[in-house]
Amino acid sequence: MKLALTNRQDLKARALLLGDRLDLRAFKIADCLATTPLTLEADADGGIAVLFRYGVVVFFGVKSLDEVRFIDTLKPLITNPYATPEIEEMDIHCGKSGLGVQSGAVSLDEISLEKMQVIADALSKSLLLSLYEKTVGSEFDKIEPLAQQLATHGKVSADAKTLLSKIGNMLLIEHRMVGRAELGDKPETLWDYPQLGGLYASLEDEFELPERQAALERKLGLISDTAQTLADVWDNKQLHKLEWYVIGLIVFEIIISLFELGDKFFH
Repeated sequence: MKLALTNRQDLKARALLLGDRLDLRAFKIADCLATTPLTLEADADGGIAVLFRYGVVVFFGVKSLDEVRFIDTLKPLITNPYATPEIEEMDIHCGKSGLGVQSGAVSLDEISLEKMQVIADALSKSLLLSLYEKTVGSEFDKIEPLAQQLATHGKVSADAKTLLSKIGNMLLIEHRMVGRAELGDKPETLWDYPQLGGLYASLEDEFELPERQAALERKLGLISDTAQTLADVWDNKQLHKLEWYVIGLIVFEIIISLFELGDKFFH
């Protein structure tokens, strides 16, 4: 499909992470330039928007005011909208001899819908990874002092509910990474246009997508395992307390029985 953007030599791609989820079922196929991923015209000048169900919209050649107007139309479709969206940008230069990515810019021989979709896929995944990296980094900083407490004092101050909540948060991120965003998968566009595999590979290298995902998964696993260990320690502590309560009750019963026996004996 020929786009109005093909007449431009330079344009900017802007990816925005608007919320946890974007409901794309409201769009009619007849209104779309493409459906996988969902691609729409975003303004009267031929700018386009590529939408992803995990809450990301990527604009190509769209002015700031038109971006705002378009995002306003999406607000009813956003689950848990973020007050300050995550943003990632990339310059695109056309009319080059080949495809390439360097220093945050993409060089293309010409603009096509399929190339924009491939670029949008990489940008959206990089943006989502940035959010998860911040979230996991914050949890990592919170759980390290608890592990230090266990190493130094042999006990933890947090309760099981707090620790299990941390485990749940990590599992939720893993679910979103694997299930909703499919971060490790190639874009579906490559099935129909395998010749664009080199462009996507260059974008993966530029954004370090595999390395960042692997590092994130290692941190998720470490945080989850640490929180589980701390929760087990806390549970064992509570179990020991319960055992002492039971022992105390048994001793109390014995003392009462002895008093009753003594009372009978002396009377």
